[in-house]
Amino acid sequence: MRVARSPLHGRTAVVTGAARGLGEATVRDLAGRGAKVALLGREERTLARVRDSLQGDCECWEVDVTDDRRMARVGADVRARLGPPSIVIANAGVAEGGPFAESDPAVWRRVIEVNLLGSATTARTFMKDLFGTRGYFLQVASLASIGAAPMMSAYCASKAGVESFAHSLRAEVAHRHVGVGIAYINWTDTDMVRDADAHAVLRELRGHMPPPARRVYPAAYVARRLVDAIERRRPTVYVPRWLRSTQLVRAAMPPVVTLLSRRELPRLDAVEPFEATGLLGAGGQADRAARDPGPASG
Repeated sequence: MRVARSPLHGRTAVVTGAARGLGEATVRDLAGRGAKVALLGREERTLARVRDSLQGDCECWEVDVTDDRRMARVGADVRARLGPPSIVIANAGVAEGGPFAESDPAVWRRVIEVNLLGSATTARTFMKDLFGTRGYFLQVASLASIGAAPMMSAYCASKAGVESFAHSLRAEVAHRHVGVGIAYINWTDTDMVRDADAHAVLRELRGHMPPPARRVYPAAYVARRLVDAIERRRPTVYVPRWLRSTQLVRAAMPPVVTLLSRRELPRLDAVEPFEATGLLGAGGQADRAARDPGPASG
């Protein structure tokens, strides 16, 4: 039996945060379906290794998604090398954990910059291309967009922000035949989540979630679901599917989280005092190193 060719075959796709984790897995799935892929991220060597492992027409660019001028230059280069994008995936993200009152303002701000402002810069860079190709923009959001958690204030605020941004953008560009999707994803097996689990309070907080909500999903599985949604130009995709049901109860979630936190946080703090984590995972460390390229400690 002849397998139908993907509607993404031959189209140009841009993926931010493509060096590792969900971004890398999404790039691999897109390339496997015949798309030409532009890999954008902070780690030039890692990006190049991913690019070189792919078949098809793929290129990579080291770029900070919050740098408007550099992103504009990269956008022009993507058009010249791969053609105008039909698909843009705003996936780049960082996270940090710990008490807000003791948080480093620069680190807290950086999470907002990368996750929210970086998504807006990505959209601005490529939106005119999507007008021309009648393309599709996918914003990677999170369960944190629906229900905020303690000790993750910057991450939750940024993900709530990108959800609202994507809703607004969808309404604004619908008449231009551009689709805008929101990906609500739960825990995914990335270095950021594994690093979060290395911190007792974050690990314990995840452990107090209902069993389905604490499950960690393979990056390749999540990526496949995202690319399936891109092929169908879906306005939303939930991974896992049951996350859709949280939209029905999201108004009730903050008091439940507050009740649980009032009970559990004092107990956890007595066992191990809360401390700021800094930017989590290898991606977070790469972002820090790129902005502060001094000698590494340790």
